[in-house]
Amino acid sequence: MRLTKYLLSCAVAATISAGFGAGAALADTFALVTINQQALFFNQINDGAKAAAKAANADLVIFNANNVPAAQNDAIENYITQKVDGIILVAIDVNGVKPAITAAKKAGIPVIAIDAQIPDGDNVAFVGVDNTKAGGEIGTFFSDYVKGSMGGSAKVGVVGALNSFIQNQRLDGFKSAVKAGGQKVTFLDTVDGQNVQDVALSAAENLMTANPDMSALYATGEPALLGAVSAVASQGRTDSIKVFGWDLTKSAIDGIDQGWVTAVIQQDPAGEGKAAVEALAKLKKGEKVEPIINVPVTIVTKKNVDQFRGMFK
Repeated sequence: MRLTKYLLSCAVAATISAGFGAGAALADTFALVTINQQALFFNQINDGAKAAAKAANADLVIFNANNVPAAQNDAIENYITQKVDGIILVAIDVNGVKPAITAAKKAGIPVIAIDAQIPDGDNVAFVGVDNTKAGGEIGTFFSDYVKGSMGGSAKVGVVGALNSFIQNQRLDGFKSAVKAGGQKVTFLDTVDGQNVQDVALSAAENLMTANPDMSALYATGEPALLGAVSAVASQGRTDSIKVFGWDLTKSAIDGIDQGWVTAVIQQDPAGEGKAAVEALAKLKKGEKVEPIINVPVTIVTKKNVDQFRGMFK
């Protein structure tokens, strides 16, 4: 355990040193602690943050936690030691990371939570979407679709990420809205894709095998949606399963075009990264920022998918 923490600390220190070396002449240094760099969503957050940092003449260093919650805590502790000017956090364990956020506050380093809200945390602000509310929006869409296009009944399986607080919020909001919709919807198993595409693919395949009468799939994040889409296509179930989920990909758009991916919640991850860096820049100047900085979402369907195609060329 000590060796693991030591190696993580070394990795963080190396990342920080590289960032400082590249931006020694810049005014401020901001750190972005992310979940992984496999998902397009997190990389788009990085891109938006990088562009905003460049515009603000600030240096941005990025730490990839590779889906390990403890690595995020260690990264924040090391960034505190290095005296960065602000930290942006895409949290895995929103409760487990709170002591590290509090330590940053005590050291005078503001933390902006992005994508995942920190319950009663000492972060200065939250940038992102209301995941429960947005889950409810696609849940209402799903319920209406069941009524209008599925004869009023459906059996739905879920591909989630059980260690992700925000993806659990998306599922809770979805289920509540579906229940309120009054249709005959049976929820089957929820499988854990662990925020990893290959794991989500296997989980979705197992879910379909165990439930041959399943008529819909709900995926709570990009890796889950990628896995679900791949599983439905590979098992030849595109004629019997409708897919709903979060975060567009090229394969999801292909499914929308073919008619079996029905609706996908699309966030603005680059906009979230940009807003977080801009908030830190304001704080550094002594200006105030709103405690909640909302970034709107869109439900993408056949009707409006054309405006998103350019993202995946």
